[in-house]
Amino acid sequence: MSRYDATKAELAELLAAEPAYRVRQLWDGLYRQLAAPEELTVLPAALRAELAARPELAPALALVTEQLADDGATAKWLFRLADGEQIETVLMYSERRCSVCVSSQAGCAMACSFCATGQGGYRRQLRSGEILEQVVRAARAAKDAGRRLDHVVFMGMGEPLANFAAVWRAIEGIVSDLDLAARHVTVSTVGVIPGIERLAAAPLQVNLAVSLHAANDALRNELVPLNRRYPLGALMAACRDYVEATHRRVSFEWALIAGVNDTPRDAEELAGLCHQISAHVNLIPLNPTPGYPVLGSPPAAVRAFRDTLSSLGVNATVRKTRGREIAAACGQLAGTAGRRVAAPARRAAAPR
Repeated sequence: MSRYDATKAELAELLAAEPAYRVRQLWDGLYRQLAAPEELTVLPAALRAELAARPELAPALALVTEQLADDGATAKWLFRLADGEQIETVLMYSERRCSVCVSSQAGCAMACSFCATGQGGYRRQLRSGEILEQVVRAARAAKDAGRRLDHVVFMGMGEPLANFAAVWRAIEGIVSDLDLAARHVTVSTVGVIPGIERLAAAPLQVNLAVSLHAANDALRNELVPLNRRYPLGALMAACRDYVEATHRRVSFEWALIAGVNDTPRDAEELAGLCHQISAHVNLIPLNPTPGYPVLGSPPAAVRAFRDTLSSLGVNATVRKTRGREIAAACGQLAGTAGRRVAAPARRAAAPR
């Protein structure tokens, strides 16, 4: 257990010899002030020292490295966990937003061919406190920079819906204790249908993003192996049920890979799926990773793909690439330092 795993009842047990208001002060310090116990000057010095020494209130994350990109607007942190596992978290500033991309697993079992996390394999689930502390660290950094963290995206390492219980506990803490709106939280999945069903029935209306990347089963089987278990027909049915239950729009994430999924036919197939549920599309030029040295679609092809979708009545936007030079962009997180990315090359289009 770490400080953000602890419930109020557990904190009350730790502070059983103290007045009841000390629990409120500690909780407020952790979640409102985003502070460590030893920083809470409202507490007596002796109590601060005692709490700082308690293993139950130790931090879950130890900073290994911090890397900056985009003139300081993107920060990537490599954290070591108590058992030696490592994860990465990315904080992104823009003119209107301050967002953090958090990890939900150490590694990932989904094995998507173009994703650095999937290439490294699965190691373990993260606890809710390890997830929540990433958000707290980002909120504290934003606060120190004179900004307020206002968006959380579960698009870091791991498949969030394969760790649903811990992810959901973290989301509850983000909304109720860190005071972020549920509609400013986005959960991304490659298509874990049981998780989508649980999300549809959950009480908080967070956003759902589905990493689609292919709109036919043959190609998606290659790019996203989970498609063999949950093929597109079943996935689309789950998305329709989600929309009917929540009245929330689903977003499709599409990593554009040169000569693989960026043709007019791909756009037409994608449009057919979008029309079933009025989905929005986020287009992401593929970022290079060590195990999949294939080119992302060039800017002209990205624009052409977007324009084709638009002509077919689909709302599509191109996501701005952030942090590519520090391996912080979409699909590049791996939880290791000093990685080198092989030079990309073109690949022949997959057969249909």
